[in-house]
Amino acid sequence: MYIPRKYRNHNLVYILMALELPLIVALLTLTGIAAHDRYQSKLWEDGYENGFNSSPKLAIYAAANYRSYSTPKVWDSFTTNWNLVISILSTFILITKFPLHILQLLYPIVSTIIHMGLVAVYCVSAAFQTGSDKSDPDHLQSGPPWYITKNCNVAHDKGNVGYCQQAKSLFAVTIIIIVLYAVELGVAAQNCFITKEEREERDEKREEKETMKAYEDMILKSPSMIPMTPSAMPMTPGTATYPRSPMPVMTPRSLAFNRVDSPSTDLPLREHFSSPTPPQSVQQEVEASASGSIQPAQPQIYFPPPPKKAKK
Repeated sequence: MYIPRKYRNHNLVYILMALELPLIVALLTLTGIAAHDRYQSKLWEDGYENGFNSSPKLAIYAAANYRSYSTPKVWDSFTTNWNLVISILSTFILITKFPLHILQLLYPIVSTIIHMGLVAVYCVSAAFQTGSDKSDPDHLQSGPPWYITKNCNVAHDKGNVGYCQQAKSLFAVTIIIIVLYAVELGVAAQNCFITKEEREERDEKREEKETMKAYEDMILKSPSMIPMTPSAMPMTPGTATYPRSPMPVMTPRSLAFNRVDSPSTDLPLREHFSSPTPPQSVQQEVEASASGSIQPAQPQIYFPPPPKKAKK
């Protein structure tokens, strides 16, 4: 099974990462502000004052009357912590994806698995943020909380308008990043399947590699590659077994000696310092050595020059 290792649209992934960066920064900011119950309980209490949802004091009443009570997911602190954790996780994934994609190590199949997980965790986050509140029969909330479905100006306490806008913005950014991750998931899944042209190109490269490997094996297994065998010995050119003249073996050393021994025109000083006929003494020594009788060189008689007349 062939698994593609490269994206066909390499630059599109960079564009999607560039769009992902500001969304993750916004998520980190909003979830960091909402952490440690910054405004969740205030919005819960404000909704009860307007009759939109249950009261936060129901947990105290249930504990006093020894009744079981489960906090609705939309008002539970687990939702706030979940949003903070997945935003940090998304940041580390983006920091890892970028260099891996530059090095072409982010394979489409790996990217598909990663973005499937991201889409899943953010869908869970969106489901927690839009959860219903049916803990109080007198104040049933069947759909999303009031700060998502209604205008923030309906807040009972006007100091909660800003918190309402932050919670609404967090839900909006969550939906946008789910759409973006879904697009990245689609692009990665599309690149997991090769096209007809890519399959033909892959088959052609594979056949070429097999042909080269078979040729190398044939050369290595041929008798001419084994030393000290009759087929490896030099044969006479022009015969039936060796119809063509063999190619001369050229090495850097033989090439250098051939250039030095050959009379070439790229050595101008050789003609300047060498004479066509050797000196007389050298010629006599060569002839004497050839005849087998080497005679010692006779000392030359020195004749001093005549004295010059002294000038008066």
